[in-house]
Amino acid sequence: MPIIDAHRPSQRPRKFCAALTFALTLTGGIGSLVSLVAFAPLAHAEAPRFAFAVIASTMQSPADEAPTQRLIEAISRERELSFIVYDGNLKGAKEACRDALYERRHALLETSRPALFFIPGQHDWADCGTAEAGGFDPVERLDQLRQTLFTDSTSMGQNPIALTRESEVSRFRPFRENVRWQVGDTVFVGLNAPGPNNHYLTAGGRNGEFEDRVIANAFWLEHAGEYAKRRDARAIVVFIQGDPDPERYERPDRFAWLRFARNTRRDGFLEFKRSLVKLAQVFRGPVLVIHCDDERASAGFVIDQPLRNDKGVLVTNLTRVALAPHDRLNQWIQIEADLGKKPPFRVSVRDVPRQMPMPTAAPVPQREEPAASIPAVPALGPASELPPLLQTPGQQQPDPQQHKPVDDGSGEYGPAMSAPPASTVLPYAPGSPSSAPGTPASSVQRGP
Repeated sequence: MPIIDAHRPSQRPRKFCAALTFALTLTGGIGSLVSLVAFAPLAHAEAPRFAFAVIASTMQSPADEAPTQRLIEAISRERELSFIVYDGNLKGAKEACRDALYERRHALLETSRPALFFIPGQHDWADCGTAEAGGFDPVERLDQLRQTLFTDSTSMGQNPIALTRESEVSRFRPFRENVRWQVGDTVFVGLNAPGPNNHYLTAGGRNGEFEDRVIANAFWLEHAGEYAKRRDARAIVVFIQGDPDPERYERPDRFAWLRFARNTRRDGFLEFKRSLVKLAQVFRGPVLVIHCDDERASAGFVIDQPLRNDKGVLVTNLTRVALAPHDRLNQWIQIEADLGKKPPFRVSVRDVPRQMPMPTAAPVPQREEPAASIPAVPALGPASELPPLLQTPGQQQPDPQQHKPVDDGSGEYGPAMSAPPASTVLPYAPGSPSSAPGTPASSVQRGP
C-alpha cells in the first residue's frame, strides 16, 4: 500500500504577495457554489489544483453502512480529489458504544480509495454515558478509540497520507486523535472538540477531561500556526465536529463580578475560539474552520466570517464552513482549489449519481462480546498528569515574537502563537498514552 508523503512543499517562489480579499457568491439551489478568495500569489510556475471532500454523521444505524460505502465510492471517482475527511459521529446516538461496532465502522472507512481522516465526534465517545448508548464511561470509550483508531502514523484509506499526532509530544501523549498533515501549501489540523458543548460538564469538582483537552487543543493550534510559518505555508484548515457557535464570542470582562443577572451557561468552546483568534493573529494568512452545523442550511452549508477579537474587531482572515447537507447518505461537501482562477476556491454540495448501485459485499458479521473487551495495551496516563488550566482572561499574554515554540530535541515545544487576518479557504499544490505500562484497559459499562 503506497503512502503519500504530502509534507513535501511545492516548488514555488518563497516570496509572494497576499491580497487580503474575500469574494462570496451564492446562487440558489442545492448545487450552489460559494467562492472564496484567500490571496493571489505574484508568480507560480504552474497553477496547482486540488480538492477534498467532507462527510459526517452518515452511519447512525447498521442500515446506513452500505449507503455510506456507496457515498465514499462516489467521492473516490472525483478527479483531483486528494483526501476525504469524516467529520465525526461514526455511530448513531442510539447505538451502543461497543468495540465490535467501532471495529466494523473502522473497517468500512479503511475501504476508501483516497486517504481518509477521521475526526472524533459527539456520538463516538461524549454521549456514550447515556442509557441508549449503553451506559459506558465516556472517557474510557475515548481511550479505547485512541488505542484502536488513532494508532498509525498515517491516515485511513487505501492510499494513506502521512500525518503527525500530538501524542508525539511527550507532554500530550494521550491525545492521539489530534493530528496535523500538510498537502502542498496548506496545513490541515484535526481536533477533538465534540458537540454539543465540547463535553463540558456542569457537575461539581474539577472537570478534568475537559480542562486537559482544552489545553492540548490550544497547544496544537498554536504549534500548527508556527509550523505553518516555518514551512512557508499559505493557509491553515482546522476540522472539528462540534458547532462552536462563533457568533457567541465572550470577550474578557474585567468587571464580571458586578453583573449579577447573567447567563450562567458555560460556553465549552470559549477557549477554542480564543485560540482561533490568536492563530489568526500569528499566522497572518487565511484560516478556514470546518465543522458540523446543528441546523440545516438551505444551501447545504453555511460559510461566513463570524468571529471577532477581544476588541470587537472582525477577524477578516478567518472563515468558517458549517456542514449541513440535506441528504447525509447521498451528498457530500467538496472544496476545490485552482490557483489559476479568480476566485481560486469553491465550496459546493455534490450528489451521488442516481444510477450508482448499492455495494453487494456481505456485511461484516457481528459478534457478541463480554463487558471487558478492550485489548490489553498500555493504558493512557491520567488526565491529571497534564498541566493545569489555560491562562485566564485578563492575564498578560506573552509576546509571540519573544516566545516562539522551539523544539528542544525532546519533542517538547515551548509556548507561542497567535493567528491571521485575511480571507478564507486554502490553497493547495498537488503532490500529494503513557502511564502504567502493561495495565490492561477495560470497557467499563455503567448501569444494568
